[in-house]
Amino acid sequence: MTKIHIIGGPGSGKSYIAAKLSKMLGLPTHELDNFFWDHESEYFGSQTPPVKRAEKLASVISQEKWIIEGVYHSWIEESLHQADYIFVLKTNVYVRDWRILKRFILRKVKLASSPRKENVKMLIDLLKWNHQYDGNNLVQAIKMMKPYKDKVIILTKNDDVFKLFKKRKKKAG
Repeated sequence: MTKIHIIGGPGSGKSYIAAKLSKMLGLPTHELDNFFWDHESEYFGSQTPPVKRAEKLASVISQEKWIIEGVYHSWIEESLHQADYIFVLKTNVYVRDWRILKRFILRKVKLASSPRKENVKMLIDLLKWNHQYDGNNLVQAIKMMKPYKDKVIILTKNDDVFKLFKKRKKKAG
């Protein structure tokens, strides 16, 4: 059984790490964006009601194994409590900017899929929010994780997470 929670700013590598760990460890992956945003609403940008969002999260964390990834912190306490590992990605803000921009361009030229229609204003808003993330959201998330400090691993290099699980596999095998 392994339960992993990955938190980090936009473009920090959460989805990349989750996908790679999912293949490596055979764990299902869940993006918090899919809980937070109401994809069934006819209005773009509608949030899932908090009760329904909590139900979706509870359904996942009740499973034996999972990877949950996202930028959110205010409504994920039980996920942190249940997790075996909590990875905090502290990727450089300019690296994140580059990844956000690259992802936007790839989606625009149809080389990558997009969950929604994005425009330049949305890109600019995301880049601005990205620059506020470390000083606001990440600080709050880290405060929230204090009770779980024994399972929090802060990473500045994303590849370190894979090294950890490769070592673990060698010990077990």
